Amino acid sequence: MASAPEDPVLERYFKGHKAAITSVNFSPNGKQLVTASWDTFLMLWNLKPQARAFRYVGHKDVVTSVQFSPLGNLLASASRDRTVRLWIPDKKGKSSEFRAHTAPVRSVDFSSDGQFLVTASEDKSIKVWNMFRQRFLYSLYRHTHWVRCAKFSPDGRLIVSCSEDKTIKIWDTTNKQCVNNLSDSVGFANFVDFNPNGTCIASAGSDHSVRIWDIRVNKLLQHYQVHSCGVNSISFHPSGNYLITASSDGTLKILDLLEGRLIYTLQGHTGPVFTVSFSRSGEQFTSGGADTQVLLWRTNFDELHCKDINKRNLKRLHFDSPPHLLDIYPRTPHTHERKLETVEINPKLEVIDLQISTPPVVDILSFDSTTIKENSGRNLPDKGEDICGYFLNPSLMSADCSAIAMKNKTGEFSDFPSESQRSIPLAVTDALEHIMEQLNVLTQTVSILEQRLTLTEDKLKDCLENQHKLISVVQQKS
Repeated sequence: MASAPEDPVLERYFKGHKAAITSVNFSPNGKQLVTASWDTFLMLWNLKPQARAFRYVGHKDVVTSVQFSPLGNLLASASRDRTVRLWIPDKKGKSSEFRAHTAPVRSVDFSSDGQFLVTASEDKSIKVWNMFRQRFLYSLYRHTHWVRCAKFSPDGRLIVSCSEDKTIKIWDTTNKQCVNNLSDSVGFANFVDFNPNGTCIASAGSDHSVRIWDIRVNKLLQHYQVHSCGVNSISFHPSGNYLITASSDGTLKILDLLEGRLIYTLQGHTGPVFTVSFSRSGEQFTSGGADTQVLLWRTNFDELHCKDINKRNLKRLHFDSPPHLLDIYPRTPHTHERKLETVEINPKLEVIDLQISTPPVVDILSFDSTTIKENSGRNLPDKGEDICGYFLNPSLMSADCSAIAMKNKTGEFSDFPSESQRSIPLAVTDALEHIMEQLNVLTQTVSILEQRLTLTEDKLKDCLENQHKLISVVQQKS
């Protein structure tokens, strides 16, 4: 049966990666799409027909996460090679490398103002970076197993993280403390994110479930069991009315959060689906998975239903405060389990004239990357130096520097140094990088030991104080 006009429609799919897709993200203006893959590459796709795609080469292992900065002038990527990279998404693809984690990095996320970046790693830590000075700020340690994902709240005041220790933690970025702890004894969350107004979080569970929590009252609002395998990724529609999920069962599912039920099941991938993301406008969403394909969908359903939704919301207005769409609890429990009015869409059966995009791919090698390590923040250059050479956030550059950067964007690939032009042979560079990695591990180990020693000293101090109090009480009684 063909889908109705208001149903989601598969518009295009992109082929270029050689292995599973791990992460997808739209540019803020909706004109580009960046993808990350097990093949160790990032790819930047232009949504204009026949436009070239760019493949960014630099990571040495699986790229696990990628995201555009809020202004679209930077890309951040995380990898199993233990590094985080910042890229300028142009023909040169200049990159800056962050080395602080001692294990694979699982996720990256910019704050909404673009000033900070949060990274999550299998070294059980979460790290926050300053984007202006390109330096490490602080770590968050409380998880006892691999941290799979960390995200900023829309206002930047909180960070939510999920770990294989079966907890979801909420952190205050001001005092750097864990202020809330949500746990589930059944499975762990693969992915977690805030809703658009920051009042709720949604988690994608390894136990096949999707949960939505109100973080103000610590209450589980909705719990969906609609997938038959683990849920790998979720994305909120910008309105906050809908949530899309990607699962290892090979499907995408769209949940109506106001009605508390499943409304669409989308079948377009062959094999597990690892990632999904709405565009900033909500008009499109994209997905990627084990089949190496990136699918681009048009939303459609929100355009027709938004007026009805707004009418329903008018009935829920309060005099004391404006309404939050996700404050509304489901009127009837688990209506989604009965699958009322659920629409299944299989574009491979229904879409005949599908536009397949296999654009010419340009490889961009990152030779001139700079490396930033934990506790090694770099100072800004002197007035006599070229500030553009310091890979600062382009949005924070001076007008003169921005003009230089824009002029450099038009440069061709001949600017890259050839093998013979480099002053240091590759073998020596690799050896030095390996030595630096080992030094990083030692530094991190010493840092952890210092933290544990401090905790032990604090506990001993408490014990001595308690002992002293007990002795005083006993002496008084005697």
